[in-house]
Amino acid sequence: MKFLRLLVLLLVVPAYAQQGGMWIPSLLKGMNESEMKNLGMKMKASDIYDVNKSSLKDAVPQFNGGCTSEVISDQGLLLTNHHCGFGEIQSHSSVENDYLTDGFWAKSLEEELPNEDLEVTFIVKIEDVTTQVLNGVAGISSESDKQKKIQENITALTKSSPKESWQENRIRTFYEGNQYILFVIESYTDVRLVGAPPSSIGKFGSDTDNWVWPRHTGDFSLFRIYADKNNRPAKYSKDNVPYKPKHFLPVSIKGVEENDFTLVFGYPGRTTEYLPSMAVEQLVNSLNPAKIEIRDRALKVTDGFMRKDNAIKIQYASKYAGIANYWKKWIGETQGLKKSNAIQIKKNFEKDFLAKATKAGKQAEYGNLFIDFKKNYDEIAPYALSRDYFMEVVLRNTELLATGYKLYQLEQIYNLRGEQSFTDRKNNLSMGMGEFYKNFNASVDEKVFEQLIELYATKAPQEFLPANLKNADFKKLTSEIYSQSKLTSYNKFKELLSGDTKTVLANINADKGFQLVKSLADVYLKDVNPKYEEINSRIAALQRTYMKGILELSPKEARIFPDANSTLRVTYGQVKGYNPNDAVSYDHTTYLDGVMEKYIPGDYEFDVPAKLVELYNNKDYGQYGTNGKLAVNFIGTNHTTGGNSGSPAIDAKGNLVGLNFDRVWEGTMSDIFYDPAICRNIMVDMRYVLFIIDKYAGAQRLIDEMKIVGGKK
Repeated sequence: MKFLRLLVLLLVVPAYAQQGGMWIPSLLKGMNESEMKNLGMKMKASDIYDVNKSSLKDAVPQFNGGCTSEVISDQGLLLTNHHCGFGEIQSHSSVENDYLTDGFWAKSLEEELPNEDLEVTFIVKIEDVTTQVLNGVAGISSESDKQKKIQENITALTKSSPKESWQENRIRTFYEGNQYILFVIESYTDVRLVGAPPSSIGKFGSDTDNWVWPRHTGDFSLFRIYADKNNRPAKYSKDNVPYKPKHFLPVSIKGVEENDFTLVFGYPGRTTEYLPSMAVEQLVNSLNPAKIEIRDRALKVTDGFMRKDNAIKIQYASKYAGIANYWKKWIGETQGLKKSNAIQIKKNFEKDFLAKATKAGKQAEYGNLFIDFKKNYDEIAPYALSRDYFMEVVLRNTELLATGYKLYQLEQIYNLRGEQSFTDRKNNLSMGMGEFYKNFNASVDEKVFEQLIELYATKAPQEFLPANLKNADFKKLTSEIYSQSKLTSYNKFKELLSGDTKTVLANINADKGFQLVKSLADVYLKDVNPKYEEINSRIAALQRTYMKGILELSPKEARIFPDANSTLRVTYGQVKGYNPNDAVSYDHTTYLDGVMEKYIPGDYEFDVPAKLVELYNNKDYGQYGTNGKLAVNFIGTNHTTGGNSGSPAIDAKGNLVGLNFDRVWEGTMSDIFYDPAICRNIMVDMRYVLFIIDKYAGAQRLIDEMKIVGGKK
């Protein structure tokens, strides 16, 4: 359909420059295919997506709803990132069998480990259903009624569209509600752990190297899909057999060179490439700085404790990494948006958009669009900032407050649903919080609280502060709460929930920690969130109109891709270094030499296993090394985001050459604005993956079942 013409939005660059984009694989014929071939691709679009014969799409399932994976053998062997499989690796680990520290390698099918609640999902078919979904919507004036009608149509179409009994229909929206696509999927739930390197390889560099180039991380793990005797999805059973895929990826050991074509296939989570300039301004000047400052303070406190106490380091390592991940991303994103002059480029695009609207006689539809955008973004500003402070301070970075909010929700359940629902939730909380408190340290949290509650009280919009935070003595407040609240330990927490409903409600309302949470939550839910949602719905309607205008007014030679929404996408580019700053130049590939340069014995981020040191010293790289060196990671111009973790990096002929796992720090703004000069995705070189499986782990049976192609250059 006309909405899927090709467009490059916002960037004024030479025509030969590769532009990024996250493309729907069923719609690559035409300009996409031509551009891909100009970049070096030797395949046809039908080799990537075809419903009548096997194609690349049949080898690329979504992994557990948030990552991507790829089938690399005719026996359902599955490759993804170490960090995507981390939860499963951790769940099988114990003091006796510490797979996180030592790695895990099943020596036979019988030793492969089943995983509860792990599923991989294949796309069977993609079909445009926009006309059916929007049937009867045009004549409806109310926005809420429009959405109700659309949802009714989606529900009916999902039920009526043809599929096999073991398959599922899902409909997703694209282009801000201007297009709807049906996906026929099939999900496999018997997925077993096959192999994983130790964290000192799979997570090498940890938080310090996160979002950073040069990188030296072997971020991979191996699983296997099992099916019933008919090769269909089935719950775990000892009678299940390895899945026979429609297609699997041959693994190339040829290696990559500068300007080699790369195709990354996967399920990118969320991007907002078409935000107006005033939205990006608000992000850069207000929202991101606030969130960065909050997390910066929390991280500094936690890091201080972790460096002094190993027990605390163990308790907080995972939580610290989670907090640091987006803290670091927001810093890079903000700097990248400024460096790329994204706001001004968007303003220029908006000026051009209005000129095109005038020329086309569309002033009535689009002429006031940016005036309305500005009005609404100005109006939402204090509510959006208050929302971020509440989310970051109360729900994400202060554990006592987050726990208190669970009790606040418990009270709300009683008020809204009655005593039985209250009792069910209370019992679940009482039993389920043990794991949380195992990794909770009141002394750490107290210092974090002291820092963050002061920030909340002094920098959040003052009109939305509860009375008890105005002119408060923060040291005194902190001391009172952490010395008196029963939210500071599991035993005390269970005390709060002991007794009948009336007693529990009285107990929690008498608790000083809960009292503060309640005052914050009451204001947020009464004065902030409803207004935020109201204005945001108006902005969403404007964004839909803006997207419609972009599609309608763009020239035929323009290229546009829909924002990421966790559906299957193709992004293509080339292996390429970059120059992030004056006099700074980065090569496209890192080597095992760099691992040894970073090596710090005993350091939880930069330790190296003794066997890997030995292999390096002996230069024992087997068929995977070149000229006495072993490639570890490489970068390319593929436009990726969260959800692309574990995505295959595929060469010009359809072979697997790398495994996507990260982006460079300078280019993290690619979720909002793609700049081909500095946006780079980071991939594990498959030669390093195979080297670890073969020479480090000695897992020859896994090498034997893969189709290895390429040989040395």
